[in-house]
Amino acid sequence: MSRPRLLDLFCGAGGCSMGYHRAGFEVVGVDINPQPRYPFEFHQADAMTYPLDGFDVIHASPPCQCYSSITPKKNSHPDLYKPTRDRLIANGRPYVIENVIGAPYGHGVVLCGTMFGLEADGEWLRRHRNFETSFLIFQPQHHHRKDRRACTITGHCFLSKTKDCARHSRQSTFETGKKLMGIDWMDRKELVQAIPPAYTEWIGKQLMEVLHD
Repeated sequence: MSRPRLLDLFCGAGGCSMGYHRAGFEVVGVDINPQPRYPFEFHQADAMTYPLDGFDVIHASPPCQCYSSITPKKNSHPDLYKPTRDRLIANGRPYVIENVIGAPYGHGVVLCGTMFGLEADGEWLRRHRNFETSFLIFQPQHHHRKDRRACTITGHCFLSKTKDCARHSRQSTFETGKKLMGIDWMDRKELVQAIPPAYTEWIGKQLMEVLHD
């Protein structure tokens, strides 16, 4: 039996794509930037104009800087969330839109590392993300750990390769970050932008049931 085909728009280095692949999808990624470490079929193209025909599901992760709390407010970033949503609704296929807390998602779930046991080296992954879906989806139980330190993976401190800086700012080091995220094929810059595959594997398994109903 052939796998359902999923198009991953704004795919980056493939964190979301890997989760969907593990859930049973054939994944094709599209990004405007080169992605030499992307693990599946890849097309360098504009995600806002790439053809959507021939796919069973569309996932999109439009740039989050417009809504991110760590982005300086003086900087101007395009809002691609709403145009992306409009395009996917018009397409008519099941869709998922991933973005940061603060993005204007309509309905779906918020996922966090503790829901999937993403822990390593005495730390757990604090990485909340919205997932808007065009279908009903269930959310795992959410428990922040109090017996271990919460870490995130973002910002200049993580990219600086300075271990002391990472510890002081509650950032994970690169080696621990890879283990927390469940990602071993990305460089530092790619990892900062990535989503743990566990998140979309969870979504993908529910999406499979939707497609087979």
